[in-house]
Amino acid sequence: MRREEAESGGASAKIAIARQKCSGEAGFTLIDMIFTCALIGLLSTLAMPGLTRAKDVAQAASAISTLRVINSAQVSYAVTCGSGFYSPDLPTLGVTPPSAVQAFLGPEESAAASFIKSGYTFAMTGASMSGAPASCNGLAAGMGAPGYVASADPVSAIANPQFYGTNADGTIWTDSTTFNGTMPESGPAPHGTTLK
Repeated sequence: MRREEAESGGASAKIAIARQKCSGEAGFTLIDMIFTCALIGLLSTLAMPGLTRAKDVAQAASAISTLRVINSAQVSYAVTCGSGFYSPDLPTLGVTPPSAVQAFLGPEESAAASFIKSGYTFAMTGASMSGAPASCNGLAAGMGAPGYVASADPVSAIANPQFYGTNADGTIWTDSTTFNGTMPESGPAPHGTTLK
């Protein structure tokens, strides 16, 4: 009998020790969690200006690259299809000539007279010249342009105040105001600086 009592006494001692372990269990308190959340919020707040600057730089680089693509497409069009004349608009550069595999510009850039890409609105115009011949991709006679103007204006000029423009000379200009309506179809821009 004593043995049974000893065993039952041992069992209650084990339960008491187990209860002590449970009540002294280590873990996170509410204060620890609040402090951790506040620290993560502070670090995020400190990182936001850098992320915003990086986004603006990436959008500007994309705008410059897209204007270079438009310049290349216009030169290819003038040499191979336009008999020395440029396309008066973006959709014309998106028409594939009968003997070619692809158009001068992809569908993303040539679906309309203007398009939005990477935070910038792109537009291109060229004044038609009555003596221009018909092009190989279906542009009627008298519609080809002796020059063109392409511009990239930021969707939000407050967040990203850099405007870009180019023309038949192939030079890309930048300024804090738009080149739309002020840039000539060839020659230097009336304002801004050139990109190197």
